Amino acid sequence: MIWSDKGFLLSKLAFQENSIIANFYTKNHGKCSGIIYGATSKKIKKYLEKGNELYLEYSSKNENALGYFKVEIINPNTSKFFSDKIKLNCIVSTLELIKILTVEGQENVKIYKLIDELFILLNKENWSYEYIFLELNLLKFIGFDLNIKDYCKHEIVDNIKRYYIENSQKKIIVPNFLVEDHKANKIFNKDIYNSLILISEYMKKNIFTPNNINFPISRKIFINQFK
Repeated sequence: MIWSDKGFLLSKLAFQENSIIANFYTKNHGKCSGIIYGATSKKIKKYLEKGNELYLEYSSKNENALGYFKVEIINPNTSKFFSDKIKLNCIVSTLELIKILTVEGQENVKIYKLIDELFILLNKENWSYEYIFLELNLLKFIGFDLNIKDYCKHEIVDNIKRYYIENSQKKIIVPNFLVEDHKANKIFNKDIYNSLILISEYMKKNIFTPNNINFPISRKIFINQFK
C-alpha cells in the first residue's frame, strides 16, 4: 500500500537505534502510524516536533503491516510557541486528546482542519476563549455533542445568574459565556478553568471511564495553568 498525504505529527516513540514510530493525523487517511527511518539525523530531527505539519509518503506491504514514512516539512507550527508555556501545554494536550479520541485509519477532514485552526487561534489575543469552542467542536466531530444549554440549571447568587450541572456527586460550574452571549473580553482565567473542568468531566463520564482509558496527564497540566 502506497499513498501520499499531509499530516500533523501527534506523537513519536523511539524505535531501534536511529528511527522512531510516528503517529500523524492526516488529511485524507485519518490517524496513521509508521516508522521514520533516520529520524534522529540532524536533517530530519528538527522537523519532528509534535504539531508540525509535514508532507508524507507512506509505504507498507499490506493494510495490517506497520509501514514507513518519508517526510518533508510544510509548516513548523510548534516552534513558534516554545517561549509560551501555556500555549505549548495547550498544543501537547490537544494533540494527545486527538490521538486518544480518534480511530486509526478513519478519515475525518474536519478534525484535520481543526488542528490547523488551533495554530491560527493561538495567535489571537482571546485564544483561550476560542479554544473552548474548538474542544466542543472536537467532541461533536467524534460523535459526542455536548449541548450545554440542555443540561444546565441556574440559580441567583448576589443578584447574578449562575449556571451549573448537577449530578449525584457534585455540582459542576458552567461559565455564563457557554450559555449566554458574552464577548471574549469579559472572560477571565477562572471561566476558562471551569470550562475545561466541565468538558473534562463530560469526557471522563462518557469516553474515558467506560473504555478504561487513563485521563491524560498533559490535559491536567494544561488545565492547572488557568487556576
